[in-house]
Amino acid sequence: MTILVIEDDPDIGSLLRRGLAEEGYDVAVVDTGAAALPEARRLSPEAVILDVMLPDTTGLEICRSLRADGFGMPIVMLSAKAAISERAEGLEAGADDYVVKPFAFGELVARLKTHILRRSEAVPSSRYLVGGPLTLDLETRIARYGEAEARLTEREASLLILLMRAPGRPVSRGDIFDRLWADQGGASLNVVDVYVGYLRHKLGDITPPGRQLIETVRGRGFMFRAEA
Repeated sequence: MTILVIEDDPDIGSLLRRGLAEEGYDVAVVDTGAAALPEARRLSPEAVILDVMLPDTTGLEICRSLRADGFGMPIVMLSAKAAISERAEGLEAGADDYVVKPFAFGELVARLKTHILRRSEAVPSSRYLVGGPLTLDLETRIARYGEAEARLTEREASLLILLMRAPGRPVSRGDIFDRLWADQGGASLNVVDVYVGYLRHKLGDITPPGRQLIETVRGRGFMFRAEA
């Protein structure tokens, strides 16, 4: 699971990164509001820890933007402001919880896990990822378009999942590489183009002639087209 931390205090950001990593989470930390929404779109995190006071905006505005953008993950706000009115404003903005600084890390993690569990129980996970006429079976890694199907390798499926979860939005080569190959020693950015080629070939076998599901957006990366 990936947790996105939006916190401009480097000490708190470092504490959360180390502590959450020890709890088994992947952690990304950004320190401005400007970076928050793009990073959330890139990562689709399981939860967000959000500071109320940021250098370029407020956590309230970021929370509203995340909800308006369709993100339903748990959002836990952090703030030095303890007034009931401040807490109420955070919850009304769309946060699931409001934790006052200074906080006990153990309590924060316990609350975070509770919200993640509740959200997962409220929204049952699906075995299938659907993008327009294309369906990907996440268990078997079989992509289906109408009656035709293609079995993908684990890496091809991971690439397709990444693109399908950002329909109509270009995903850069760098972002794809960081998500899928950053831990592979010796791999270069060219591996992204190679696997996009593999994936296009397999999808081309099951889609109508001229139907391109994965487009190259010059200077920006690759984009999944869900339109029929």
